[in-house]
Amino acid sequence: MDRKEFMKHSAMVAGMAMFPSNLFAKETKTANEKLFPKSLPFLKNGEWKEFEVSIAISEQELAPGMKIHTLAFNDMVPGPEIRVKQGDKVRVKLKNNTGLNHTIHWHGIYVPWRMDGVPYVTQMPVMPNQEFTYEFVAEPYGTHFYHCHWGTLLHMQSGMFGSIIIEDDDDPIKKAFPYEREYTLVYSAHDVNFIRNELNSMLERMKERSYLMKNGRFDAERFNLFNTKEELLEAIENGYQPPYLVNRRAPAELPVPNWFTVNGKSYPSTPYLYIKSGENIRIRLINAGTENHHLHLHGHDFWMVCDDGVPLPQPWQRNTLSLSPGKTYDIIVEGNNRGIWTFHDHDTRRVTNNGLYPGGNLLALVYEDLPKEERRVGGMSNMEMDNMDMLPKIALDE
Repeated sequence: MDRKEFMKHSAMVAGMAMFPSNLFAKETKTANEKLFPKSLPFLKNGEWKEFEVSIAISEQELAPGMKIHTLAFNDMVPGPEIRVKQGDKVRVKLKNNTGLNHTIHWHGIYVPWRMDGVPYVTQMPVMPNQEFTYEFVAEPYGTHFYHCHWGTLLHMQSGMFGSIIIEDDDDPIKKAFPYEREYTLVYSAHDVNFIRNELNSMLERMKERSYLMKNGRFDAERFNLFNTKEELLEAIENGYQPPYLVNRRAPAELPVPNWFTVNGKSYPSTPYLYIKSGENIRIRLINAGTENHHLHLHGHDFWMVCDDGVPLPQPWQRNTLSLSPGKTYDIIVEGNNRGIWTFHDHDTRRVTNNGLYPGGNLLALVYEDLPKEERRVGGMSNMEMDNMDMLPKIALDE
């Protein structure tokens, strides 16, 4: 066996060792479908397609046993996928059910400037328990995304983002690379401690507000009230910190992501990309986070076909791409190398969960037509996929 064959075989074995024994089971495939953004339904009102999203505090599970509070559109992270045709007239009603201000920015969409979602520039922020309706014509074609544009450091890390796909009946990519299946992958990065502290503080404020509404009066002791300004200043000098006061003293500590997600999940909860020999699949890649991701697919060169939604006049092949913050790419994977292949971030920090490896942005490209006799690891007859839990959970760094 030459080196090329050895590396190919080793990469496939590593991919098989990382993923569970029931990859080919019907229930696994059914559950896997739920790991991709859910399409948002709409109502037709004359020429307009009308959508509705609401924001609330939600609890999401990043990986088994790891649950955090998030700010979520329609109780899901990422938010629901908005799919429209190029030229459609679109209305999106935003309902704010949180104690914070919000807006929506339509990243990459040609909206009227009053619909751009920049607080105090194009609109006033949507305040707690308020609504705002965005109106625009769906342009241009391609893969785009939407996200909150208020307090973005917290709000986007907390899950306030989603995909918006503008389709064309005469799709140039489908003409060049006929395909039936496509997958949307939204990448993000999260400082879980930062999110937990900020959202717990907001929940506490909401609880206190409920207390006031229920009791109809202030309790001076409960709310740390002072009779005079001098009493407050003296208390601060003695170390008292008013509740909910943000510490703006320099140097400010910026969040440092320690969890890395794809469609709101970290390995081992990340989705699988199913394919068959001879099939093309389209993968829409969106970076809604603050980190660069260097994405590498084992065993294949994929076609780069769209950059920020724009079809490339001359697609080219590669096996690794750099997905920077705010960026979208579309790629086509040709099913020409049967196996179970790892698709991962080549920055090793981003394939960890809070520093523990493996985790983060680890996925698998799975050939559904892989014969059972090829599901063994390295010729070990007792190491079929049904016995994969016996193997160490490690990934190949190539």
